[in-house]
Amino acid sequence: MSWLALSRRFPVLGVRDFRILLADRMLAPAAMGFSLVGVSFSVLRAGGSSADLSYVLAAQLTPMLVFTLVSGVAADRFPPQRVLAAANLAIVAGEGTFGVLMLATRPPLWSMIALEAVTGVGMAMFYPASTALLPQLVPEDLLQEANSISRLAMNAGQMSGAAVGGLLVAAAGPGWALTACAVAMAGTVPLMLMLRPARATAPGESPGMLRELREGWAEVRSRTWLWVIIGQFGVVMAAWYGGFQVLGPVVARQHLGGAAAWGGITAAESCGLIAGGLVSLRFSPRRPMLFCVLAGAVVACAPLALALVLPLPAICAATFVLGAATEVMMVLWMVALARMIPPDKLARVSSYDALGSMMAMPLGALAVGPVADAIGVRGTQFGAAGLIAGVSLLCLIPRDIRGIRAADLVSPAPAPVTVPGPALP
Repeated sequence: MSWLALSRRFPVLGVRDFRILLADRMLAPAAMGFSLVGVSFSVLRAGGSSADLSYVLAAQLTPMLVFTLVSGVAADRFPPQRVLAAANLAIVAGEGTFGVLMLATRPPLWSMIALEAVTGVGMAMFYPASTALLPQLVPEDLLQEANSISRLAMNAGQMSGAAVGGLLVAAAGPGWALTACAVAMAGTVPLMLMLRPARATAPGESPGMLRELREGWAEVRSRTWLWVIIGQFGVVMAAWYGGFQVLGPVVARQHLGGAAAWGGITAAESCGLIAGGLVSLRFSPRRPMLFCVLAGAVVACAPLALALVLPLPAICAATFVLGAATEVMMVLWMVALARMIPPDKLARVSSYDALGSMMAMPLGALAVGPVADAIGVRGTQFGAAGLIAGVSLLCLIPRDIRGIRAADLVSPAPAPVTVPGPALP
């Protein structure tokens, strides 16, 4: 299909800034795909245990407890593309230095923890700024299409990065994968600086960070469906990260063939994300919040498949289903936020979303190593799957989760008019 035919089929592709964003959203996730494989096998190759790996990955997540909220305020005050450029430079510094050290020597555990903390700062800044940026680039009626296509690009990039990264780690070592991550991420900075989004509101005197954070929190607590699902995914992501992301490479190394197998599992999840993105271009469930909660329950299939030590194709199938369900959920979720939250508070609400969904992940990463040493990797993964399923069932209790329909997710007041370039006085 020609580009002209594609742009007619998907009008959002005719928006110049959206096309630039697509390039970034393929390159940056491809870089992080290299990191997903490179970091874990760097720690294992350096002689680290499963507990050491949990400490390193926890260090990557811990900055989210601080910098996610800071990023939310910054992206509501300043152009979000500049916040994203700064975030990507932090990842370049962390992963690039880690890669060079792996190529030159066997770095001590403390240095790996410190460098992944630097990377974590960049990761923490990404989600609030990214969520605030997209609605400034495209018309409101194209939001679902824009979110679906941009996330398709992200998942395609991550899939290719994880697959190639796994092969690169197996063939040449994890240091090369981390170095490739830094080089690719550096290439995203010029793309971010080329964007010229409309501003949602006119710049004015800042009321102070604490007041801005309170305003964002007031938006969250006033919507039951919002804080319930944020809380659900706080537990789900902690259990998934510990049972799958931390212990998955250990299972892959012991039972499935090592780095190449883990790269294949990660790539299968990315293929599921791509399939989910294609479905989300047109799929709109009648009860979107109910779908989001059920998609969270599906996450249990990933640690469960590893706990059962299923054959590699079966584990890949489980992660494919996981990816497809969660991707549809993410598109619906981001469209709901963009339509229901005032534009001048969207980044702050997104920062609470990211913080609430991910703040327990460092605890999950820190706890899973010692727990696995005590009761075994398999028992820990069974526990993670049970926790995910249990908390998801509890989240079906609130009436808002079961009762909100797609037609209800509309703004109660017209969105502010945006214009390109400087804001109107």
